[in-house]
Amino acid sequence: MPVLSLRFVILLVSMLAAPTTLTIVETGRIAGHVRDPQGKPIKSAMVDVVGTSLSAITNDSGFYQLANVPTGTHTVRAKMIGYTTAEAKGVRVTANATVTVDLSLAPGAVALEAVVVTGVYGARAANGVVRIRGATAAMSRADALYVVDGVAYDSTEAWRYQRQPGNREQYDEIVENQFIAVAADPLSTFSIDVDRASYSNMRRFIMQDGQLPPRDAVRIEELVNYFPYDYAEPEGDDPLAIHTEVAPAPWKPQHQLVRIGLQARRINVENLPPSNFVFLLDVSGSMMPSNKLPLVKSAMRLLVNQLRVRDRVAIVVYAGSAGLVLPSTSGDQKTKILDAIERLEAGGSTAGGEGIRRAYDEAVANFIRGGNNRVILATDGDFNIGPSSDAEMVQLIEEKRRTGVFLTVLGVGEGNLQAAKMEKLADKGNGNYAYLDNIAEAQKVLVHELGGTLYTVAKDVKIQVEWNPARVRAYRLIGYENRLLRNEDFADDKKDAGEIGSGHSVTALYEVVPVGVNTDVTIRMPDSLRYQRRNVQPTSAAGPELLFVKVRYKRPDGDESRLLSQPVLAEAGQTPSVDFQFQAAVAEFGLLLRNSDFRGKADLGHVIAAAREARGRDPDGYRAEFVKLTETVRGIGLAQREKSH
Repeated sequence: MPVLSLRFVILLVSMLAAPTTLTIVETGRIAGHVRDPQGKPIKSAMVDVVGTSLSAITNDSGFYQLANVPTGTHTVRAKMIGYTTAEAKGVRVTANATVTVDLSLAPGAVALEAVVVTGVYGARAANGVVRIRGATAAMSRADALYVVDGVAYDSTEAWRYQRQPGNREQYDEIVENQFIAVAADPLSTFSIDVDRASYSNMRRFIMQDGQLPPRDAVRIEELVNYFPYDYAEPEGDDPLAIHTEVAPAPWKPQHQLVRIGLQARRINVENLPPSNFVFLLDVSGSMMPSNKLPLVKSAMRLLVNQLRVRDRVAIVVYAGSAGLVLPSTSGDQKTKILDAIERLEAGGSTAGGEGIRRAYDEAVANFIRGGNNRVILATDGDFNIGPSSDAEMVQLIEEKRRTGVFLTVLGVGEGNLQAAKMEKLADKGNGNYAYLDNIAEAQKVLVHELGGTLYTVAKDVKIQVEWNPARVRAYRLIGYENRLLRNEDFADDKKDAGEIGSGHSVTALYEVVPVGVNTDVTIRMPDSLRYQRRNVQPTSAAGPELLFVKVRYKRPDGDESRLLSQPVLAEAGQTPSVDFQFQAAVAEFGLLLRNSDFRGKADLGHVIAAAREARGRDPDGYRAEFVKLTETVRGIGLAQREKSH
């Protein structure tokens, strides 16, 4: 029998002798409406109680409700992109009562009325400080390099992101795709990418930090794919449908822009297969800020409320070590699941590798054949114990992928966001990666797009385009730089590729140099061959075809790919669809943000006008938000960048 210490015995006796006291926290509710100055409701605004993890999203009528608010005096805050933040202070909450708090948000794009440059590089700037008035004001010295809110400018360099001391955010370098001569390579092959994280992360830099994002944080394909489009669903047995369109490229009208869109079949949530989820939540010390673990907890609550009786959830957390907080629990026991989430607190170092192993073990132990088995990892990606390098983590995920468990990665926070690592994990884990910059984005990813985010309908999806040399001189794939495949990988079923979820759409854009068109772009062409000749003469085989597109995919539980294909005609003189116009505007904005070598005559004013005109049917307001976002960047340097070129 173990010997008990005297201190422990005294403590035990005092506990047994003391009367038991149950502390009950009294709560009330806060409810109200968020409107603009004209009294119109503002949908999807975030309302939170400052200093707590309590938050809500306004509905179509601008209404919100916050339950379980501790009694006392609070500050209620409302935020929405494109509007100024509103606060109501001194809100008194009493037990079992509802207090009404209505908030008004005024439109408010950021403008530089007077910006003091906080850092100057180079001795030519007078006195080390330059004052600029107006968003498009020019420097008095063209050769002076200056910084506004962490963004550096001069007359020859558009901008560069100025990393603040202690900032450990990681983005892999993007080497943009070049124009490739059809004579050199008539095939273009790549894996699809359904990630949308780059858009919400870019939005965070602009709207929250007041600066342009780092160049390598801007993935144009993820910006374009952030928005839903009106693609028709597949009509046959295949879960995917191909949609194509051709129009002049807005930033270089003598070139053509080709759109290749994939639409996955939409499955009603009620008809989705049963799910075996494992929430893998980072509770390390770096997750303490309100935009990290508190946001993750709010996001998980949204998802839990969507669960059905036949769904199951387990919760694994990791800090210095990994542990099971909640064993696999039926979706109808929401109170039990929500209580487990509520108890989570941040602290300690980050053993991400151990957490991933523990989560996959739990998913395999409760595996549902024919169901949706998925680990949902929420983290800032700052792994620092055990396997932590990108290569080690990717190898671990590739090993676990063989279990048949899919992976969704939710990134949060700023300052140490390891975006490159999280994207690689999602890519190699047969999954997707989203960045949550606020609770509204969590609502979009985990509620509005639940099927697309968490239910795969086709895996290892690859696209291969064959260009007609009689009509196309050169082509450039816009984005997808880290998804390129060798041409022979297209028919190789062992080669991993991207996954697409229920109702998801994927769009790829090519900029094309037609035959016979003068262009100033550099076209990549290998040296002449000694033993072979390239034949780029017109042939009758392709006729009016511009290209031929092929798609390969596998069923979620299959190992053998299936093939879809269709030709694309060289259409001329047709008015592009509203969706295509909007996609072109988003791509043009991405070229400007990246200061791309291929931006041509891209213009922010044109982006704003085109996006406004192409808002179309926008029930969730995502396109309207994009317009406000593009208007906002005028005030933080993009317009000044345009002036310098």
